[in-house]
Amino acid sequence: MTLIRIGNASGFYGDRFDAMREMLTGGPLDVLTGDYLAELTMLILGRDRMKDASRGYARTFLRQMEECLGWRSIRGVKIVTNAGGLNPAGLATALRELSTRLGLDVRIAHVEGDEVQGFDGALTANAYLGCWGIVECLNAGADVVVTGRVTDASLVVGPAAAHFGWARGDWSALAGATAAGHVIECGPQATGGNFAFFASLPRVEHLGFPIAEIHADGSSVITKHDGTGGAVTVETVTAQLLYEIGGPAYLGPDVVTHFDSIRLSDDGPDRVRIAPVTGSPPPSTLKVCLNRLGGFRNAMTFVLTGLEIEAKAALVRSQLSEALADKGPRELTWTLARTDHADADTEEAASALLHVVAKDADPARAGRAFSQAAVELALASYPGFHVTAPPGDATPYGVYTAAYVPATDVEQVAVLPDGARRVVVPPAFGVGSRSQAPQSHPKSTDFGPTRHAPLGAVVGARSGDKGGDANVGVWARSDAGFGWLAATLTVEKLRELLPETAELPVERHELPNLRALNFVIAGLLGEGVSSSTRFDPQAKALGEWLRSRHLDIPEVLL
Repeated sequence: MTLIRIGNASGFYGDRFDAMREMLTGGPLDVLTGDYLAELTMLILGRDRMKDASRGYARTFLRQMEECLGWRSIRGVKIVTNAGGLNPAGLATALRELSTRLGLDVRIAHVEGDEVQGFDGALTANAYLGCWGIVECLNAGADVVVTGRVTDASLVVGPAAAHFGWARGDWSALAGATAAGHVIECGPQATGGNFAFFASLPRVEHLGFPIAEIHADGSSVITKHDGTGGAVTVETVTAQLLYEIGGPAYLGPDVVTHFDSIRLSDDGPDRVRIAPVTGSPPPSTLKVCLNRLGGFRNAMTFVLTGLEIEAKAALVRSQLSEALADKGPRELTWTLARTDHADADTEEAASALLHVVAKDADPARAGRAFSQAAVELALASYPGFHVTAPPGDATPYGVYTAAYVPATDVEQVAVLPDGARRVVVPPAFGVGSRSQAPQSHPKSTDFGPTRHAPLGAVVGARSGDKGGDANVGVWARSDAGFGWLAATLTVEKLRELLPETAELPVERHELPNLRALNFVIAGLLGEGVSSSTRFDPQAKALGEWLRSRHLDIPEVLL
């Protein structure tokens, strides 16, 4: 075949359960992928495995396959997923048992070797593997391939490389498939999910999941099954390309994909072409996702209604701090959300929320000692005192860090359908550094009369988390808009618009082919999502906050 059609049915552990069936029955496919892993998911699976050593994989996937394994066989679709998590062998065994019980002949393989040793105190330590173990499994005739921690895009690169017989040095073909994989890995985010201009899209109530039609040279077209909700447009694809990236050189274990080389073009209704894409050899190290148990956390939310909100907040803060002086947690983080409105016509609209998060190594100090002390203030604090939930116990939280190990120290193994074990040969490595220098912004240009308006009137944004860091990608809707955006949205202006970033290191990268800028904000999320006390711990809405800020925008753009 001149192309391979690779779909996606899951962007995270907990995504729409019916998506697998919808994708298998909704139209032609060669391969269906599912991404179930994230940094937080590895922590969840690690705690799951602590309770039962036979667990550690995404059990939702197994339930989906009970419904869909027959459809897979009828349609002849291969399935590639990282749902194996910390126990790909365990999931592969469970799938074999399922296929036997259903009376189906399914050839199942898995990839292992991502779990690395030598990190004391780590609950999980997993290297991000690449595509070549998947390739070995598919070349051996596997119908279903289960992996652990491979990169999300490798779920797409592997089937494409196997189908076209790409060599390890076909850098641009691999990079093209990586770009396509990055677009479809988060499911309906490519078809209108979390999209800045969602109101302009049709049938957003039930979005379709995306498909990448990949060609032999690595070029691709992003599309979806006919008749499904949402849309695939240059802007929806742009938004997903900007999601959770750093500098223009996107580093992976298979290839470095140069996002500043990517061009997008309209290929018809619900079809966007990605070409060309330039690739180069990957770095000689692999990223490792480390999760450690960091301690215990708890939270309470006080409702402050009506007048003197600031004074009410100050009173309860001082009261609780005094009550916890000898027995309380080591860390209290307070956030006052001014959700209140003056002269409101409902009590809820007249109320603000004061959040306090407690953290400590001792579950007792972060538990009832904290939450009960908060409740004990009920009759002795500000007028109208009440909280949103009763006192509770503390729960454990994890701390995420990234480490790097020589790729030659990690042995990726493909366990084939017949049980044979095949060590995977890694690609040749480049010599490039993982660090990338931020780019300087162009000199300002006069764009004519301006009007004070929200940034989101003329630009879109997509944001997310990378451990303790956050990224926010911003794109313009025209060439003239990008000229203004690139001249205006400097690091200094970003810090002005988002005061929370004022004291943090910020990198700025330009992607002119996408009419986009990408900002990486170091440390915004503390020690990662599980540990973060931030209101939006994964920075999912950071881009929407930025779009809501007002500045002087040229009237010609408005």
